[in-house]
Amino acid sequence: MLDQSEIELFRDNLRKYLEKEILPHYAKWEKEEILPREVWTGLGENGFLCVDVPEEYGGYGASFRLSAIVVEEASRMGFGGLASNISVHSDIVAPYILHLGTEEQKQTWLPKMVTGEAIGAIGMTEPGAGSDLQGMKTRAERDGDQFVINGQKTFITNGQHANVVVLATKTDPNAGAKGMTLFTVDTSLPGFARGRNLEKMGHHCADTSELFFENVKVGADQILGGEGKGFANLMNELPRERLILAIGAVGACEGMIERTIEYVQERKAFGKAIASFQNTRFSLADMQAQVAVNKAFVAQCTDQYDRGELTAVNASIAKLTTTELQGVVADKCLQLFGGYGYMQEYPISRDYVDARIQRIYGGTSEVMKEIIARDLLGRA
Repeated sequence: MLDQSEIELFRDNLRKYLEKEILPHYAKWEKEEILPREVWTGLGENGFLCVDVPEEYGGYGASFRLSAIVVEEASRMGFGGLASNISVHSDIVAPYILHLGTEEQKQTWLPKMVTGEAIGAIGMTEPGAGSDLQGMKTRAERDGDQFVINGQKTFITNGQHANVVVLATKTDPNAGAKGMTLFTVDTSLPGFARGRNLEKMGHHCADTSELFFENVKVGADQILGGEGKGFANLMNELPRERLILAIGAVGACEGMIERTIEYVQERKAFGKAIASFQNTRFSLADMQAQVAVNKAFVAQCTDQYDRGELTAVNASIAKLTTTELQGVVADKCLQLFGGYGYMQEYPISRDYVDARIQRIYGGTSEVMKEIIARDLLGRA
C-alpha cells in the first residue's frame, strides 16, 4: 500500500509527463482525430496504464485510487479524449479481465495492457442497443468447443487501435439476461473488421469505431466470467466505470475553473479586470462550492470501492451529479471567456464540447435517475 507522499509523487510525475509529452501535441491529435499508437507505449513505459493490476501481471498492485489519478489529471488538463481512452483501457477492460478472466486470459492480456503493447476496448453498444443491453443482436453460437460470433458494435472507444475486445454477445436469445455471455476477442482473428473512425462533436482524438464480426471463431476458453453470466458480470463491473467517469468529471471541472480564473484576472473590460465584477466572482464561487461538494462524495465512493462496498446506487449518484455539473461548469466558464471562449484556440471551447458526452456514455443521466428512483421506491 502506497502512502500519501508516494501517491503525490506519482501525481507530480504524471503531471510533468502530461505537460511534456501530451500538451505540445494534443491540439494536433485532435485535428487528426486519433492518438498516435506510440502514445500508448509511452504511457505504458512510464507506468501510467493499469496501475492497480497486480504485480504478477506487470502492474503496481496499487489501489484503484492511484489508477484514478491518471484519468483525474488528464481531465484536469483538458485532455478529455485521452482520459476517455485511458479509462476504457485501464479502468474498464483491465478490471473485467482481472476479475473475471481465467489465469490464461490474465497472462495473455494484462502484462501487454500494462505496457501499452495491447490496447483494450469493450464491445457493448450496438446500432439498436445502447443503454438497453438486453436488446443486443450480436450472436455467439456454439460449434463444438468453439463459438462462432456474428454481429456489429458501434461507438466503441479505442476501436481503431484495440488488440483485445471484451465483447458482449447473446449465446441464448431466448433466455433474456441469462442468455448473455462475454468473450475476450483477439482482433487479429479472421472475420474481425474495423469500420470507420466515427466523427464526433467532441473527444476528437479518442478513436471511436464501428466493429464487425463475421463468423469469428473463438474457443470456449475465451468466455469471460462464465457462459450466460454476461449481464450479471456487466452489472457488477459498471459501478467502477461510473465512478471513474465521475472522477474525470470532477477533474475536468477543477481544470476549467483554474483556466477561467487565470483568464478573468488578465482580461479587462470597462477599464478593470473581469475578475473584479461581482457576477464573475459569484459565478466562480458557486461553481467551486458545487465542485467541492461533489468531490467529497466522489472521494467517499472511492473509499467504498476500495473496500468492496460501492453500491450501484451510489455510483449512479456520483456519475449523475458530477457529469451534470461538468456541463454547467463548462457553460458558465465559457461565458466568462466571452467571444474568445467560442474560439478553438482557447481550450475552454474544447472543454465545452467534450463535457457533453459525459451525460450519455456509461449510462445516460436518465438511466442513472431510474436506478436511483428504483432504489428509493423499493425502500418506501
